[in-house]
Amino acid sequence: MVLFCMTAKEWRTKNPNLDGNIRDYATMNELIRLANLEKLNKIAISQMQILNDTDIKYLK
Repeated sequence: MVLFCMTAKEWRTKNPNLDGNIRDYATMNELIRLANLEKLNKIAISQMQILNDTDIKYLK
């Protein structure tokens, strides 16, 4: 949604004559941005796991 400004379902509805999925028709720049977003998401998940597993002292 963030990258293509539409869901996969919306894309399929707008492009019924195209086979495959939205990534199959993405430009090189879109694919690079998508790879970067996926990497950032993995980093964010990893950070949340570390923070959740760490004894956090709250500020008072």
